[in-house]
Amino acid sequence: MIDWRAIDTVLLDMDGTLLDLHFDSHFWLEHLPRRYVELHRLDDATQEEVRARIIREQGSLDWYSLAYWRRELGVDIVALKREVQHLIGLRSDALDFLNWLKQAHPRVVLATNADRESLELKLPLTGLEAYLDAVVSSADVGAPKEEQAFWWALQEIEPFDPERTLFIDDNPSVLESAREFGIRHLLGILQPDSRRPERRIESFIALDRFARLLPQDLPPQEDPHG
Repeated sequence: MIDWRAIDTVLLDMDGTLLDLHFDSHFWLEHLPRRYVELHRLDDATQEEVRARIIREQGSLDWYSLAYWRRELGVDIVALKREVQHLIGLRSDALDFLNWLKQAHPRVVLATNADRESLELKLPLTGLEAYLDAVVSSADVGAPKEEQAFWWALQEIEPFDPERTLFIDDNPSVLESAREFGIRHLLGILQPDSRRPERRIESFIALDRFARLLPQDLPPQEDPHG
């Protein structure tokens, strides 16, 4: 599926790509609305209003900002996330893929819309940082991956050749943005959330498992960074 001799850089999304999206789906659509109602002693019907309010911000920088939701909802978002942090985990064979990448040649960069507070929670719990050469958050550059400004800023921080870059993300809108920027090798994820069925992604090849990317007969190349 991928000619690894043509890849210098691998850009990876985190939530729904390397990590099971179930944690985020559960937290934002179930746990947070329920705890918001409990903490503010409101009627249960308010939960639906909170869900709608969260969904309205989808794709914006605010949507991914824990500080924004702390201000908007008046609750400690990080503390509430810690209540269900046992749900944070890697997708099926993500670790095998990361291990292979570590032994092979590409530079591996986490390109995520998760803000730094989310990263401070998830990276230690998952051990992802051991497999990454760099981590760039949309909060660092002031634009989400859905916008071209993110990619221009990323290229300033982490110079990469779009023609020789592989980017994997579960969000079709983000993949479209990466395509517009000129990234040549783009892959989606069929089942970001292990508790939900696979989705159809019309415009991109989508993976059910990372094993499909691993070469059958290509030995790992020497790491030019080490």
